[in-house]
Amino acid sequence: MRNVSIMYRSACVALAGACALAAAAQSTKVSGTVTDAKTGETLPFVNIAFIDSRIGTTTSLEGKYALDTYYATDSLVFSFVGYTPRTVAVKKDRTQVLDVKLEPSSTMLAEVEIRPSGENPAFTILRRVIQHKPANNREKLEAYAYEAYNKIEFDLNNITEEFTQKKLFKHFAFIFDNIDSSDAKPALPIFMTESLSDVYYRQQPKAQREFIRGTKVSGIENESIGQFMGDMYQNVNIYDNYLVVFGKNFISPIADGGRGYYDYYLTDSLFIGNNWCYKLEFKPKRVQELAFKGTLWINDTTYAVKRVEAGIAEGANLNFVQGFWVRQQYDMVQDEVWMLTRDELVVDLNFIKDTGKPNKNAVQGFYGRRTATYRDFTINQVKPPEFFEGVDQVVMAIDPLSLGSDYWDTHRHVQLTAKENTIYHMVDTMKTIPRFRTYVDIVSTIISGYYERGDFEYGPYFTVFSFNAVEGARFRVGGRTSNQFSKWVEFEGYTAYGTLDERFKFGLSTRGFITKEPRLLYRVGYKHDIEQLGQSVNAFRNDNILGSVFRVNPNNKLTDVEQWRASLEREWFSGFTNEVMFRYRTLQPLGSLLYEKAGEDLMLSTVNSIRTAEVSLNTRFVFQEKYVSGEFDRVPIGINKYPALELHVAYGLPSLLNSDYEYTKVVGRIYKRWQLGAVGWTRTTVEAGKIWGALPYPLLTIHSGNETFYLDDVSFNTMRFFEFISDRYVQFSAEHHFEGLFLNRIPLMRRLKWREVACFKGVAGNLDPRHFSELLLLPNMYDLYNGPFMEASAGIENILKVLRMDIIWRLRYNDHPGTSPFALRGKIVITF
Repeated sequence: MRNVSIMYRSACVALAGACALAAAAQSTKVSGTVTDAKTGETLPFVNIAFIDSRIGTTTSLEGKYALDTYYATDSLVFSFVGYTPRTVAVKKDRTQVLDVKLEPSSTMLAEVEIRPSGENPAFTILRRVIQHKPANNREKLEAYAYEAYNKIEFDLNNITEEFTQKKLFKHFAFIFDNIDSSDAKPALPIFMTESLSDVYYRQQPKAQREFIRGTKVSGIENESIGQFMGDMYQNVNIYDNYLVVFGKNFISPIADGGRGYYDYYLTDSLFIGNNWCYKLEFKPKRVQELAFKGTLWINDTTYAVKRVEAGIAEGANLNFVQGFWVRQQYDMVQDEVWMLTRDELVVDLNFIKDTGKPNKNAVQGFYGRRTATYRDFTINQVKPPEFFEGVDQVVMAIDPLSLGSDYWDTHRHVQLTAKENTIYHMVDTMKTIPRFRTYVDIVSTIISGYYERGDFEYGPYFTVFSFNAVEGARFRVGGRTSNQFSKWVEFEGYTAYGTLDERFKFGLSTRGFITKEPRLLYRVGYKHDIEQLGQSVNAFRNDNILGSVFRVNPNNKLTDVEQWRASLEREWFSGFTNEVMFRYRTLQPLGSLLYEKAGEDLMLSTVNSIRTAEVSLNTRFVFQEKYVSGEFDRVPIGINKYPALELHVAYGLPSLLNSDYEYTKVVGRIYKRWQLGAVGWTRTTVEAGKIWGALPYPLLTIHSGNETFYLDDVSFNTMRFFEFISDRYVQFSAEHHFEGLFLNRIPLMRRLKWREVACFKGVAGNLDPRHFSELLLLPNMYDLYNGPFMEASAGIENILKVLRMDIIWRLRYNDHPGTSPFALRGKIVITF
């Protein structure tokens, strides 16, 4: 089973100096002298306070005063017995001198009648919390640093007596000696990790860096797992309006528009430590909202959050999450500087229902627990610019002493319990039991498609049998070397045979690292097989049994491809990669495809094959990208606020190895996911391309169609293969996920937890007639002669928690034969 880890870094902006400090957020500093407007005498003990605030002071015996605070409002009120109060405007985030003269007053005090305002008192406090958010948010600071300790544990929960007696666990029943029955559901710890790191932040120019000093992980051998377990990936800021949890936008209880989603109640006021605090309870206005239920403790002077305890409200449109609880503690580590000092989180996930008697309702699931503590704060001590130079936002700076248990006994912020101390030994013991390894191999095979046996992995299993109109029944066997063979080089190969064409196909390839830091990876391969041109990279592969079963039309537009390929990939820094590739291909038509050329006498002649030799440069850049990494492959994860940029440039080398064509291709693509708060999220893709040179249609841009019932996010789902061909084009797609925004408000639909989704796709392009001199387009092949092709769809996702179904409208070119204005497509999607 291939180990994975979270590795992410970001490019830091190389700007610093005096202009940076000048742009940083500053506290408001006001000083001056208060005097009698008539006599000019200084006035001692004058009360001075920011309006609508509890921040203030009094003048000295000499009438002088000084205020320095992050919690300034726009005015100061000066008041003294016998004088008319005076309000003076203040420039926030500035240093200023305000000398004030007070006028003597002889006005008699009038009768004052006090009436209740009728406003919920919790709203008054909440309004001031929101008003003071910029001051209380730690990102206001010029710089800060702290030491972070993170501990993460996973437990198998709801362990019943019947569950422990199952034959499945006969060979490692000793693990049940570690069951913790103190929770609502008896739980068995199965995994734990700890990390210790130093985190540094600079506001201008904004930069952050974490140095992980030590990691200790039970059961995972990949050392880079420590980057995922550090502080920067996992920290959630309560002062943000939306908190991303399980990929969903949850509304913060102190969001600017929180009153539209929460009901608030002022229930108490009490000391929390040395701080007098208001106790606010909150709950969602509507049970289906992605919102929390819990309690806030608000400091009465700074209106900072002192403590928050919250959980996901029952009925929220979220899959597999039985419960979610978070508890955060904030402390004033310096005057008017509040920092998170403790963060505790528990998640109860349920996937498998246990039908064992007598307790049929027992649900086996997992607890995920995280405890993070922070200490040794330094505030506004800006590191020199060179400290943040470099591309690694998370740096593995492991202290050699952290490999020993004595290091953790000394440095961990919270000592382990007796049960936690046994987890490391228990997991390491389980790994040595053959039966346990068998279970792990079965799960790994189902997920990865490969069965590992020593130095070799057989698979993928879903390609063993498939069928199409050209090959008939296709049988395939293949595999690749495993990580046990090498973590630096991998070899892969396969062979396939079709019962109808009675031909063998095969492929051989290898890839390996020249260096891992920096990432420099080579790939070399040869194959002679059948391909479906014009198929998106997101579609079922041609020899996938599911692609054969769920077809709309017979798969008879295939191409025989013989290909040599060599490439070199270099990662310059995290998120920025170049790949140089050489590819030599020979294409031959199969099935209903033909290569026909018209001569000067208009007589048609058949072209047997097309040969191309091509060199290309591929570039990909995503700022602050995070990804899951195995030994060779990496998959981007998480929600990145920055777009993904891709550029492909290729040049056809004429006459090299009898190559037939000279051409240049350029394709650019921009992908972005947009988090839109309570209304869901959208992903957009814009792509444009152009080809220079006269080429036959297989070498032009064949717009991606789909002839299966599977919903393909990348292709046009109502377009046939080879229907539209261009040499220059612009393509756009937008897909919005409403996350149940409308259906959650319908009582009968709310329990189903269905979620709405809408999509639009379009492509505009052109095709120069000069390409027809190379090969003629076959019947039912077109250019975009009448404007853009467009389709729109509306669908429901989260059906039975895993299924999405879309109805798709084909908006243009409905007169083409073999097409339909409507299509129904579906796919399996497993999300929270």
